Amino acid sequence: MEDVFNNENESFMQETKLMENEYSVNLPTRFYYKKKWQRGWINVVNPFRATIVLGTPGSGKSFAVVNNYIKQQIEKGYSMYIYDFKFPDLSTIAYNHMMNHQNGYKVKPQFYVINFDDPRRSHRCNPIHPDFMSDISDAYESAYTIMLNLNKTWVQKQGDFFVESPIILFAAIIWYLRIYKDGKYCTFPHAIELLNRRYEDVFPILTSYPELENYLSPFMDAWQGGAMEQLAGQIASAKIPLSRMISPQLYWVMSASEFTLDINNPEEPKILCVGNNPDRQNIYGAALGLYNSRIVKLINKKGQLKSSVIIDELPTIYFKGLDNLIATARSNKVAVCLGFQDFSQLVRDYGDKEAKVVINTVGNIFSGQVVGETAKTLSERFGKVLQKRQSISINRQDVSTSINTQMDSLIPPSKISGLTQGMFVGSVSDNFTERIEQKIFHAEIVVDTDKVKREESHYQPIPIINDFKDTNGNDCMKQTIQDNYNQIKEDVKQIVKDELGRIANDENLKHLIQK
Repeated sequence: MEDVFNNENESFMQETKLMENEYSVNLPTRFYYKKKWQRGWINVVNPFRATIVLGTPGSGKSFAVVNNYIKQQIEKGYSMYIYDFKFPDLSTIAYNHMMNHQNGYKVKPQFYVINFDDPRRSHRCNPIHPDFMSDISDAYESAYTIMLNLNKTWVQKQGDFFVESPIILFAAIIWYLRIYKDGKYCTFPHAIELLNRRYEDVFPILTSYPELENYLSPFMDAWQGGAMEQLAGQIASAKIPLSRMISPQLYWVMSASEFTLDINNPEEPKILCVGNNPDRQNIYGAALGLYNSRIVKLINKKGQLKSSVIIDELPTIYFKGLDNLIATARSNKVAVCLGFQDFSQLVRDYGDKEAKVVINTVGNIFSGQVVGETAKTLSERFGKVLQKRQSISINRQDVSTSINTQMDSLIPPSKISGLTQGMFVGSVSDNFTERIEQKIFHAEIVVDTDKVKREESHYQPIPIINDFKDTNGNDCMKQTIQDNYNQIKEDVKQIVKDELGRIANDENLKHLIQK
């Protein structure tokens, strides 16, 4: 009668003991139980079983959880890949924390940044470097990732003719650049430029290589059969999305390699931050998706350093192979932490099947305020508990009180929908040797804001990597980037000229040009 919101029935004892190991992430908490506030801990003793951090904008998921993951994992010597949607928020934390906590690493880690907005503060990395590709299926995967990032609706239409056609065509171009002159021109910008040449030039060149002949047969059939409208549609659906990515700055970052993407190599540990920009998220997201898919393949191997993949604002990027990474990377010491706002966001951008796999295979879950279906799903996940009910009947003669018990939600959806900033519900997973009796929590994550402010006041900005100065000390950034852009265009013109000359002089291939 006095507890109209049923707070007492829905409060429960939580973990009060700190359980730390060489991999763990530990967050101090305050929780309400038996009419008073208690001190507790959220112990993520096995971060390799993956973590989801949910919450509407402003619920505190980055401040309370994601930032703590970055800091504690750097202190424990993890190599790290961070997708920083609002660059440089997370990157600045990672850079400064790495500079101040290098004693957790046996080999001093290197800090790398990929940032298309400011080439001065960006390293260069070619995500389709020939060393990364051993088979045409690698080229297909790169093309697939790019196309689905540029066209999010295609995720729901995989296998359709007009979805697969552009992917196949772009994959053939990537693999051609891999085998031409041993991959000398195998970069993403060269592939875009080659795709944008006349198809009357491109098709003869590609089909002159036996390993690409069968791959391109649907296009050749349309061309030779006179189905020009169909062919134009197939090619346009590849050219139009990719033409959005033609940018001198993007070409500059993606056309050379200053480091490799094997971030968890024990001899060369790396902390890599890739920065997006909310104003250009569709274009940058496609390019960054390519780095994602390449890194996932390279880090998910045995015998490497423990590593962490932190993706804040996951739905802004299509991360191919995410469900597989969560399911298989545990044994290879890869800790995945995904931040997003709502399950419906994930379903919208990843499709129903893949979203369900991601949601259901994650071992650790943190949720700030969420509403609707997400709150219901979480409430079901946390289960039910025996609760007391008191009912009072009043009639003319007497007042009767009856007390009964029933199973009811431990944390009902209405509680999850009304969580205060900094309050989180969720559950953690444990290990054989480290049993956690109470895995579910409903608590405020305690952040020492004074300590955070002191740290931030001493933060250094990410240093300038390329100063773009000529011999006289003048700034030549624009010119250097433009020269690189022009050079890529010239390279592709020369490739086409040389290859058409080779075909014209070969009696066995001459017929390709005539057709």
